Amino acid sequence: MRGARRAAVALLTVSLALTGCAGGASDSGGDSKALSEAKPAEGAADRGYEAGKGAAADTKAPAPAPQRQHVIRTAELAVEVEDATKALATARRVTEGAGGHVAGESTERVDDTHVTSRVVLRVPQESYDSVLAELAGTGRLLSRKADAKDVTEQVVDVESRIATQRASVDRVRKLMDRATRLSDVVTLEGELSRRQADLESLLAQQASLKDRTTMATITLELMEEESEKASDSEDRPGFLDALGGGWNALVAALAWAGIVLAATAPWLALALVGYLVWRLLVRPRRSLRRAEREPAEEPGE
Repeated sequence: MRGARRAAVALLTVSLALTGCAGGASDSGGDSKALSEAKPAEGAADRGYEAGKGAAADTKAPAPAPQRQHVIRTAELAVEVEDATKALATARRVTEGAGGHVAGESTERVDDTHVTSRVVLRVPQESYDSVLAELAGTGRLLSRKADAKDVTEQVVDVESRIATQRASVDRVRKLMDRATRLSDVVTLEGELSRRQADLESLLAQQASLKDRTTMATITLELMEEESEKASDSEDRPGFLDALGGGWNALVAALAWAGIVLAATAPWLALALVGYLVWRLLVRPRRSLRRAEREPAEEPGE
């Protein structure tokens, strides 16, 4: 009985071992097949990834446009010309032809020998270089100074602050529309006034920046050359110059005499008073006493 059980257990063990080997071979074959089927799928997936990558590259968004640069340009020119009036007319013509205008002008005649003019011109930025070259060519260039200041960040900052301030004003207005209590309305009106004032200040800054970055400023100084004849005549004084010099010397001497007389006037007045006292009071008494003594001396003699 015990031997029959042992035989049954051994037979069951062998059958299980054979079943496991068969199952292992079957699973190995299934794995190989699955692996072979997976490779084409992976290839297809790789091809799909590459295709998707290419499509993504084709549909890539364009790069953003570069930010516009805002520059304030100023220049100062000093030019020596033969005729300042004609050179000034040329400067006006060149400026107006470029779409600009004259912002200020000052003309002066120096020593009745030559004329100097100082004019401030505003020209568009795109015509700045050409106008500057034409103005420098009107005569002999004495000095030139140009400056360019980049204010792009300042312009962008002001624009951003304007947008924010406008949104803030709109929010306060909406709150005023929904307000029902008088105290809330009064508070919101004060806040709205303050924010509108800030917005107007920002708009003024924006307008100033726009004007200075759109139009360049050129300060032109025109000077005539002094003539040699005028300088020679100034070196050699004539009869009228000598007469005028003598008269000036006489007037100066009289003026100094008057000053000295005015300074010594108090002392002269005091001396005059002393003289009058001596002449009118002291001298008659002394004469009277001398006359009285002379008759008294005669009998004794």
